[in-house]
Formats: sequence, structure tokens, C-alpha cells
Amino acid sequence: MNLEDFIKSAGYLGLFGIVFAESGLFFGFFFPGDSLLFTAGFLASQGFFDIKILIPLLILAAIAGDSTGYWFGKKTGKRIFSREDSILFHKDHLIKANEFYKKHGGKTIILARFMPAVRTFAPIVAGAAEMHYTTFLFYNVIGGLLWVLGLGLGGYYLGQTIPDVDKYIIPIVLLIIFVSLLPAFIHLFKEKESRTKLMSLISTQIKKVLKKS
Repeated sequence: MNLEDFIKSAGYLGLFGIVFAESGLFFGFFFPGDSLLFTAGFLASQGFFDIKILIPLLILAAIAGDSTGYWFGKKTGKRIFSREDSILFHKDHLIKANEFYKKHGGKTIILARFMPAVRTFAPIVAGAAEMHYTTFLFYNVIGGLLWVLGLGLGGYYLGQTIPDVDKYIIPIVLLIIFVSLLPAFIHLFKEKESRTKLMSLISTQIKKVLKKS
């Protein structure tokens, strides 16, 4: 099942649940939030969803999800950083979100919306760091609006203005995924140790290809 078929099958309730989970539940980091929002907006332009229902619903899901993550982080506090990795929990994502939070403060809640994995753990970190909820909610609402409106309406208006855009939807979605992952790759490449490991891995793979040829 491709992304379009999945979104059609999920419907309004399924989309609400996915956006809610990715926005603040620690097991939601693997959901394709950016491409899902864009594709849902595109499908609305083709008549599969009502954009007037879809956008407010997903904005509500994004804000409510972040708030849930905040209260979870506030309740668990610093103990969450000592939690062991599992299938649904990866501490390295939490650490990255924490580093991002220390660097950017409250703006993290807005910026993290456009960064996979970090957006899931950013509200949890904000809660654990005991950010004042009123301040958190301010950034949460702005971030939720920008994220859903930017990607959801982007897919909607692209579907309305470009003829036969459905032929290009897969390359567009792949581009969105690439752009979403780009900050993580840049961060990885900036760290000397990670860069060395990455280059070593690439070199090893090239050698394997050359041996087979």
C-alpha cells in the first residue's frame, strides 16, 4: 500500500491519530508526518477530503499531541533520560532534542516541527525542563499552524494549480522527505567522529561494489 492509499484508508480519524502521535508520543517518531500532511492536502484537492475539515482537524491534532508530550515530560522529568532503548523508544532522539532545546530554547518547539524525530521529543524535553506551560503553548500553537498550513495547504494548492500533478506526487514526496532529513545529515556531518564513521561506511560500500564488478 502506497502513501496515498494508506491516507485514503486512514481517513480523518486515522490522520488525526497519526499527527497526534508523531507530535508528542515517544513511539510516534517513525511516522512520515511531513509527507503525510502534504499528500493529505493533495488528496483534498482531488476531492478525497474536505480541506475545511482536514486542516483545522490536523492543526488540533498537532497542538494536542505536543501538549500531551509536554505533560508526559513534565511528569517523568529527568528520569526519562535514564530509560533504556526499546523498539518504540530511542534515547538518541531524546538527546538530540535536548541539545536542540538547549541551543534554541522555546523556538525549538517551532523549529522542531520541521525535523523528523526531533519534533516528537521536543515537547517531552520542554516538559522535563519545566518550561512554563503558557510559554510552551504559545510556541506550540505557532509551530502547529506553520507546519500543518505550510505542508497541508501546499499540497492542496499544488494539486489545484498544476495539471496532472498526480504524475509527480511521488518525486515531490521524496523531495519533502529528503529536505526533512537534511538537517539531521548536516548535523551528523558536522561532528568529526560521526563524519569519519560515515565516510568509512561509504568507502566500505564502494569497495564492495568494485569487487563485485
